[in-house]
Amino acid sequence: MMTSTVWRRTGAAVLFTLGTLALAGCASQSTPSSRYTLPEAPGSSAGAVDASDAALVIRPVQVASYLNQEGIVMQLSDIELNAANQNLWAEPLGKQLTRRLGQSLSSRLAGTTVVAAGQSVPGAVELSVSVERFQGRYDGEAVAAGEWQLFDEGRLIAQREFNVTRPLTADGYPALVRTLGDAWREVANEIAQGVEQAR
Repeated sequence: MMTSTVWRRTGAAVLFTLGTLALAGCASQSTPSSRYTLPEAPGSSAGAVDASDAALVIRPVQVASYLNQEGIVMQLSDIELNAANQNLWAEPLGKQLTRRLGQSLSSRLAGTTVVAAGQSVPGAVELSVSVERFQGRYDGEAVAAGEWQLFDEGRLIAQREFNVTRPLTADGYPALVRTLGDAWREVANEIAQGVEQAR
């Protein structure tokens, strides 16, 4: 009787252990995540500050709190948003947007030296950009929307909203990221035009 009870307990323990190992094995076979960066602006270059050039200082791009995370955001309906668990930004979105904006403006604004915030450039105007939407959308569009402001010695000299949508050319996150990159270059072109008009 005692032997039978011992065997039952031992058998139950073995089955429990095997079940736990099987579950652990399933958990370790989860889908690997993919990380993405926005494509670089074509023809971008960073030059040294030339005293004869006008100067534009770009403050770090501010993104809405729901965008300030690793997961690439998809808008599933007019009210529902979802951040991906497996398709992630390779670095914070705000940093990528700031760098790509600087690249685009450097190639677009002739006679203007574009520098990052923190550099002291006498007579420079400062650009501030906030992004409220930067995501894929349920209707097959990628959208980049927000506002930019231009300051001259702390005085606001220009302020505009932007709302750029571009159709996705294919399914999947690689196509979404490339289309978002195209939308962001279009935003940069709009900002460049605004900077030229404000000078």
